[in-house]
Amino acid sequence: MMHRHFVLFKPYGYVSQFVSETRKKKVLGGFHDFPEGTMAIGRLDEDSEGLLLLTTDGKVSELVRSSKVEKEYYAQVDGVITDEALQQLQQGIAIRTEKEWHQTKPCRVQRLKATPELPERARRIRDERHGPTSWITLTLKEGKFRQVRKMTAAVGFPTLRLVRVRIGNIMAGGMAAGEVIEVGSFDLG
Repeated sequence: MMHRHFVLFKPYGYVSQFVSETRKKKVLGGFHDFPEGTMAIGRLDEDSEGLLLLTTDGKVSELVRSSKVEKEYYAQVDGVITDEALQQLQQGIAIRTEKEWHQTKPCRVQRLKATPELPERARRIRDERHGPTSWITLTLKEGKFRQVRKMTAAVGFPTLRLVRVRIGNIMAGGMAAGEVIEVGSFDLG
């Protein structure tokens, strides 16, 4: 059987699945005529956007989710993030998972000098009257539930918008929200 692979820019407000327990959730199936057995590799929560890989091959799914593959995120945070907070994020920080505390692994974190060019979001974050925001980039090799959001909140700068922009060597650059591209294989680097 020939497996098929897809790159999707998941918009805000969708869950990373094809079937919803409740009919109220927006699912991925409406973006493309995906073959039976297609699964999302990893997840982006309903409030997060960006790169999502889909495949019919479970072995590829395991590799992408492993700690061998980098995932890069752009996060818009509440306030002007400090050098101290950036350093804490880089060194790793304790976050609460569903059942226990987890010490995140050291990661690359930088302040972005300009607002990144991203697809328009379906729902506005807020405007400048509510105070300043800043953008950072985080590159991780792990992915606990809502990890980036928990990390930025733990250092005092809650995430307002979260966009995954890279998985391995696959970049989201220039993709529109909801756009699907079928690829022969994933270049994970």
